[in-house]
Amino acid sequence: MLTETLIKLFSRDLNSIIDEINLYKDESCLWKTEGLVTNSAGNISLHIISNLNHFIGAILGESGYVRNRELEFSLKDIPKAELIKELKETIVIVGNTLTNLSAEDLRANYKLQVFNAPMTTEYFLVHLASHLAYHLGQINYHRRFLD
Repeated sequence: MLTETLIKLFSRDLNSIIDEINLYKDESCLWKTEGLVTNSAGNISLHIISNLNHFIGAILGESGYVRNRELEFSLKDIPKAELIKELKETIVIVGNTLTNLSAEDLRANYKLQVFNAPMTTEYFLVHLASHLAYHLGQINYHRRFLD
């Protein structure tokens, strides 16, 4: 089923972000911006953590998570170990939530209208997986250019 594939993809890419964070030689560079690079790897990581905990954990899994989108891009200097801890917790939340979805749940419209039009839950979950992969690529380039 699609949920098994999505669990593997979310887990793979969130673990890849953890790997990228661990590859930074200078932890302070996680929060560095320069020129046209206006989002740091740390803030992109916080954005991914919050995005998935909100759209998957809270909306689909009813985890109670409350998103504060402004903080995703304004917080700075969170220790690397804390980011990694939160990414690992996100892997668990995503996996547990997706495991509990049925084929019927996937075919149903997503509970929020995110893109100004209804969409199925499966469509939105695929979008979230591609959104994660996009940001993983940004973090990879950020590390190679600014660390």
